Amino acid sequence: MIHQFKNNGYNIIMDVNSGSVHVVDDIVYDMIPLVEPLVNEGVKDADTIKAAVLNLAGLPYPAEEITEAVDEVLELEAAGQLFARDIYEQYVFDFKKRQTVVKALCLHIAHDCNLACQYCFAGEGEYHGRRALMSLEVGKKALDFLVANSGNRVNLEVDFFGGEPLLNWQVVKDLVNYGRSLEQPHNKKFRFTLTTNGVLLDDQILEFANREMANIVLSIDGRKEIHDRMRPFRGGQGSYDLIVPKFQKVAESRGQERYYVRGTFTHHNLDFASDVLHLADLGFQQISVEPVVAAPTDPYAITEADVPKLKEEYDRLAVEMLRRRKEGKPFHFFHFSIDLEGGPCVAKRLSGCGSGTEYLAVTPWGDLYPCHQFVGNEKFLLGNVEEGIVREDIRDTFKCCNVYAKEKCRKCFAKFYCSGGCAANAYNFHGDIRDVYDVGCELERKRVECAIMLKAASADSGE
Repeated sequence: MIHQFKNNGYNIIMDVNSGSVHVVDDIVYDMIPLVEPLVNEGVKDADTIKAAVLNLAGLPYPAEEITEAVDEVLELEAAGQLFARDIYEQYVFDFKKRQTVVKALCLHIAHDCNLACQYCFAGEGEYHGRRALMSLEVGKKALDFLVANSGNRVNLEVDFFGGEPLLNWQVVKDLVNYGRSLEQPHNKKFRFTLTTNGVLLDDQILEFANREMANIVLSIDGRKEIHDRMRPFRGGQGSYDLIVPKFQKVAESRGQERYYVRGTFTHHNLDFASDVLHLADLGFQQISVEPVVAAPTDPYAITEADVPKLKEEYDRLAVEMLRRRKEGKPFHFFHFSIDLEGGPCVAKRLSGCGSGTEYLAVTPWGDLYPCHQFVGNEKFLLGNVEEGIVREDIRDTFKCCNVYAKEKCRKCFAKFYCSGGCAANAYNFHGDIRDVYDVGCELERKRVECAIMLKAASADSGE
């Protein structure tokens, strides 16, 4: 499968199955669609392909240049870098039978929040249920469950999530200490992370977090007017002025690493690249700003009509990142991260985040769900931290959810980068985790193209 596109002056050819990416001149770019069907039909003889292309081409290039271009294309094909066959589908059967181990938990340390974000899928932290704080006892049982169900895996991940986890900070600290006490006896290493809106952040919390948290996610949407509109206090007043200096202190105290500011853009700020650049201007170098996922009836929801504008914004952002990089003011945008050399392992390419199998969410009272976005939907209640997984049928459904189980993914060039997208979004829009969130797919494809262009520009500049 070949995907080709033009971006910021680069002609880019992407071989989906091998993961190879090529920046080519105009003649090779125009040649690929003519050679591909011949190769796919099993034509191997170079002279036959050249003759066919010369007869079909109608291209404004001399015959000698066309035959040279065909030779270049066939050399790449012989090296397995073009028109490669799919080597992943054969893994699906064994992949479905693999032993399931849990490697990560999202601990809902607080089903409560001190903000009233308009787009919050958790219903201001309540997850459409009741307000609650996780007890130390339930948290310990969650960590015990993780250790007991992690098999031979050494590295385990725990994210303190909410609501707002700083509302239950003492339990967070106690659970970190408990987790550390489990490491040596069980040959495990915990990687703790924290997601916070920053309202309660202070020097004591930061000191502990810098010592114990491998990553901190800081929630901020961008420009003051955008942030305050969507992330106010319950009384309606904005939170931007309170949190920005705290977040700047976090970023500097961690050497601009092991954190990122994470925002959400909506229909109200389709020019979201301006929010990303605003965050960069504030001094943040690790940035993620993502599209809201909302019901079509919500006034802030992203619509299909918004997609062309959003694609333009991704292009604008990529070009501006190149400019700032040349000026010595680079920053990292999470959704333009892509590894063209190693890339994700086969399991990640096939199934993505591992929700419902390797990754689970734990409510304050110890219930287990496939991920934080399923919490509160009892159709997806897997079990609890005391009894473990009691609904193995739900787990097995998620286990079999991969890019080959999703018809829309099969012919998508980005499938091995997004791994089928978010199961929760697919369910919320189509009632089936094996479907996809179509608007999200359109934006993901554009992000992949921009990410590849940035890689090409880096190679072009010798970086």
